[in-house]
Amino acid sequence: MNSTEKIIARELLKINAVKLNVEKPFIWASGWHSPIYCDNRITLSYPDTRKLIYESLTDIVQQKFKTADVIAGVATGAIAHGALVAEALKKPFVYVRSAPKTHGLGNTVEGALPPGGKVIVIEDLISTGGSSLAAVDTLRKAGADVLGMAAIFSYGFNTSRRRFEKSDCVLYTLTNYITLIEEALAGGYIAAADIEALKRWREHPDEWK
Repeated sequence: MNSTEKIIARELLKINAVKLNVEKPFIWASGWHSPIYCDNRITLSYPDTRKLIYESLTDIVQQKFKTADVIAGVATGAIAHGALVAEALKKPFVYVRSAPKTHGLGNTVEGALPPGGKVIVIEDLISTGGSSLAAVDTLRKAGADVLGMAAIFSYGFNTSRRRFEKSDCVLYTLTNYITLIEEALAGGYIAAADIEALKRWREHPDEWK
């Protein structure tokens, strides 16, 4: 566990971008019952947190994807974060829709994507990996050379790990679920008695009640 993972986790907890509740779980769109709810859009409302996140994502691009020449954000949650990274690096920016527009040109990729452009994808949250990798597939079909993805937070599900491996897409995240619950315990956001239940949820999220 590195210092950035801890710092980002503390920031997400501090601004209430992450909510934890073992007794009254949240219900995701998938129907899963979850003791955690993460909304990284909230980070955009806090200048210091916003700056910390886009500078940390920029560092990943500079250190891990040195040849990247285009930054892509996944709609809608990562559009702003991706644009901030692109601005910091002075590189072109595009974003990827979850579905083609139903009017106009019917675009799925918005912006000027050069053929063969070396793209790094910015994402706000990785859960099962399905929607994130759909964006990668869209970019590849549009002729991009996708080098990998950088995200703010990942739950670290085995399902998503396998999907990223199968898609041959390298993923780096600023922080993750295990780091977050450890920092939540240290900061008094949860009780020690909650830890085991929180860890069990990540192992079998589809069965957790």
